[in-house]
Formats: sequence, structure tokens, C-alpha cells
Amino acid sequence: MPMHSFLSGDQIPGALQGAVVAIGNFDGVHRGHQSLLSVARNEAAMARSPFGVLTFEPHPRLFFRPDQPMFRLTPHRLKQRLLAAAGADFQLTLAFDRALANLEAQDFVRNILVDRLRVRRVVTGYDFHFGRGRKGNPDLMRRLGGEFGFAVSVIDQLTDNHGQAPFSSSAIRDDLRHGRVVEAARALGYWWMINGEIVRGDGRGRMLGYPTANIVLDPGVEPREGIYAVRLTLSGRRLAGVAYIGTRPTFTAGARFLEVFIFDFDGEIYGEAMDVHFLGFLRGDEKFPTPEALVAQMRLDTDRARSLLRAIEADDPMRNFPFGRLQTEGRL
Repeated sequence: MPMHSFLSGDQIPGALQGAVVAIGNFDGVHRGHQSLLSVARNEAAMARSPFGVLTFEPHPRLFFRPDQPMFRLTPHRLKQRLLAAAGADFQLTLAFDRALANLEAQDFVRNILVDRLRVRRVVTGYDFHFGRGRKGNPDLMRRLGGEFGFAVSVIDQLTDNHGQAPFSSSAIRDDLRHGRVVEAARALGYWWMINGEIVRGDGRGRMLGYPTANIVLDPGVEPREGIYAVRLTLSGRRLAGVAYIGTRPTFTAGARFLEVFIFDFDGEIYGEAMDVHFLGFLRGDEKFPTPEALVAQMRLDTDRARSLLRAIEADDPMRNFPFGRLQTEGRL
């Protein structure tokens, strides 16, 4: 059953009220988030209630610091897909604006959780804060739950198998900024991906013998610049390729693009949406003395990417995780 998606002003149908609701920003929907969502899904199943997710757009950090673009691991459209894959019956996305930022913690609970959603249970992380000045915390949520008649589950910090590294959106961003895509994937439970519309480039790749599908990166998206081995989903087809992120310093440096050379493919795909899954970092960006030197390196990059992708296809470590399994099967 598809997930229902609601925005701030939408009416929540009566059939979806009385839900178990997970609350958070969930950027990346990483393994820590997935654990919290799993608790909420199981609580909803036991209570025979809907399972909902309450989140915010834009990310509060962007609201408070609009002049500092944020590296979003999962923009809203992609986060919706991941939450649906987690089994949510509905998602309510509240506009994080001045009115919401100034809403007192108790009013947030009364107005949204009680009057609007009539929640049965709230599931939050140990570090969740809410309300004006971030004065609301899990202890206050428990107290207000007792006052208004809903249960509260607070999920402790989840760490890796060694019990040392907590799953953190900030740590995953740092991994990606340094090209550590495998480490990022282990924390996410799936290969990090970018979704976007294919736009026309300057045609330089085609002139060099490597036509590319180009996606304009959202502001703040800043994985390490360079060459990656990638898998793709395009109009339901699973493809493979080699990708470049950077400003093309061999030519005229400008805006940062994601450019993908798709293996064994030829077709008109401008305007189509494409998922690009990052499976391996091959090398950093560099400036070449001539276009011919660049093409020679591109041949080597293509061979390395094909070899790495064949190895992962034979034994994909992400198959051990629910989202990763969906991804390798082409269903996410």
C-alpha cells in the first residue's frame, strides 16, 4: 500500500488518527533512524494502529542559518521514498517556519500531536528536542504524554557492531566529503544515492567519446570531487557507469555537476529522473594538460569502475541490510 503524504495545512483523515508516530528530521534515514522506525512500526502493529512519521522541511538548520547551504543526505523527495520503504502508512511534513520555531513545546504537543493527530504513541530518539528554544526534550515528552494520554518510547543511541561508532548523519556527511563511500554505506545500510533530473550539458563529453547524463547538484551537496563507480536506476532499468563530480578544471571551471557515463547505453534521456548509487571512489579530481591526457585517464577509470562493479554485483555487502537489499534488487 503506498504511503500517504501530508503537508502542514492538510487534513489528516480520521482513519490515520490514533497512530504510533515517529518524530525526527531523519536526514539520511540511516541505520540508527531505521532502528527507531522499526520500533514505531512494531508498536503500531501490536496496537493495530497506523504507523506515521512526523518530520520537518526545511531542515531546522537551514531555517536558522539560511546563508549556509546544508549537505542534505536525503532531500525531501528521496527521504519520502525511504520512509515508505520503512513501512510508514503516512508522513506528515511540517513547514519549519517562524511560527513553528516560536511554538512552545507544550503547544507543539497539544496542537499537533494531540488535537491534530490524536497520537496513540510517540517514538523519538534520545536527543530529540522540540518547541521554542529547543526546550522540549524526551523527559518533557514523557510528562506531556502522561498528561494528554499518549505513550512515549525513547530510543537510545545505536552504535555499530563494535559498540563504538554511533550512527550519525554528521559522520556520514564527513565520510562522503572524504570519498569514503563504503564507510558511509555501512552506516546508512544502503549505498548513498543522488536523485535528479537529467539536464543538457555542454556536449564536451560526447566530443571526447564519453557522452554523459548530467544532474545539477543541490546547494550544499558536497561529496569529495572526483571519479566514482556507480549503479543507476533510470525508467525502471538498472544500469552501471562511472561518474564525475566536480567543476571540470581541465576546461573552464564553473558550477559543480554530477556527470555519468552510462555503460553500454545509447538513448535520449533528457528530462528523465535518475538515481545514482555511489559504490566506490576511484580517484580525486585533477586538471590534465590536454584533452587527450584526460581521455586516456578516462579509459583507465572506466576499466576500474567495471571491475569494481562486477565484484560488488557478485557479493554486495549491502544485501545484508533491508534498504540495501531493496536497492540491489532495483526496488529502492
